[in-house]
This record gives sequence, structure tokens and C-alpha cells, in this order.
Amino acid sequence: MESILGQWALRGYGIFAVERLADARFVGFAGVLHPADWPEPELAYSLAREAWGGGIAAEAAAAARDWAFARHGFARLASFIIAGNVRSIRVAEKLGAMREGSHTLRGFEVEWWVHRR
Repeated sequence: MESILGQWALRGYGIFAVERLADARFVGFAGVLHPADWPEPELAYSLAREAWGGGIAAEAAAAARDWAFARHGFARLASFIIAGNVRSIRVAEKLGAMREGSHTLRGFEVEWWVHRR
């Protein structure tokens, strides 16, 4: 939590909470994650299992991506998706991201997807 909150102070961007409109319940997050050891800023998103399958992840990630491009001028953002995470890959594809390869990030093999402005 500290690293997520600290990004706002240090970088001026970070992670947003995602609420389901129907009941104002917190169901996850979406935004720009950029720890010091990341190779580039990441469009990150994650939802509670109860919120899967309703299009919320794609909607939240698209809003965060568009905000980051407009507000901070990024030319591209990455999504580092653990290999085999079909749902997250589907979200990246829905947003128009292209797979650029793979990478090892903090000991995990991830697919490197890129969202371009």
C-alpha cells in the first residue's frame, strides 16, 4: 500500500480504486504502476473474482490508460501479465495492446504487452 500511495507523491500518477457502480463496492484497482525496478510504467489492473466477466477491468483500464496518455504524455505503457493469465491477456487485447515478448520480473515469467498512444 505504501508503494502505491508513494507513487502519487513521487511521480504524480498511480493506482485508482475501482468501484462497482451498482453498489459502490470496492472491487479492485487500475492505473499506472511504476516501481523503481520496473523496465517501464505499467498499465496495471486487477479485480476481485466476484467482479470478473462483466467488462469492468477493460473499462477501468481503458479509463486509466486514456487519463495517463492525456495527462502525463506517455507514448506507451506496458502490461506485465503472468504467463497463462488468459483473462488479463484478453483485457490487454481488448484495449488494443500488442505482445512484445516476455520478461522475468521479480522472479515471475511475464508476457510484455504494450499499449501505444
